[in-house]
Amino acid sequence: MKYEWRKEEKELYLPKKQPVFLDVPKMCYLTIDGEGDPNEKAFQEHVAALYAAAYTIRMLPKKGLTPEGYFEYTVYPLEGEWTTKQRDAGPLDKSLFAYKIMIRQPEFVNQKLFEEISPLLEKKLSNEQIQKLRLEEFTEGPSIQMLHLGSYDTELASFAQMEQFASDKGFERVSKDHKEIYLSDPRRTAPENLKTVLRFAVKQKL
Repeated sequence: MKYEWRKEEKELYLPKKQPVFLDVPKMCYLTIDGEGDPNEKAFQEHVAALYAAAYTIRMLPKKGLTPEGYFEYTVYPLEGEWTTKQRDAGPLDKSLFAYKIMIRQPEFVNQKLFEEISPLLEKKLSNEQIQKLRLEEFTEGPSIQMLHLGSYDTELASFAQMEQFASDKGFERVSKDHKEIYLSDPRRTAPENLKTVLRFAVKQKL
């Protein structure tokens, strides 16, 4: 049977619209680092490159290449880690954003396999795009997350709710950096209906 993250990993990917605490384990991702406004062309090109690589791996058996440990699965959703170079308290300047966007990979994907698929990626991506792609492991650890329903521009209200929840539970936010997991396609979904998992790292209050 095909592995479905929506069914098997609801705690990580399908939270409620109220904050919860979770300890996020180590996971492996295809990643691309970038800077600037996510509404600009460069960001969309990075997203397209990530999906091209993720689906290349997913479809390897159809190319006559079946990696050791391979199993059928649904490609994981796009995720992004976000920070900003903005240091003043003025209006948010999206051109100063820095990000790492990513798509999680199954356990059988390793550095050796990542390097082996390079010739297949050359048929779909430019050399510049391929050079930006990385395979990385992260352990996010203790975190607060919740489902945000609505426009990306209204996320501050959800973050305020999450921060209050963290404080009530004896935690504090590690930094203003945060993770977003995109459950909706903004090209096909009205802003008020977008579903985005918001997550940030926490530590015990001193």
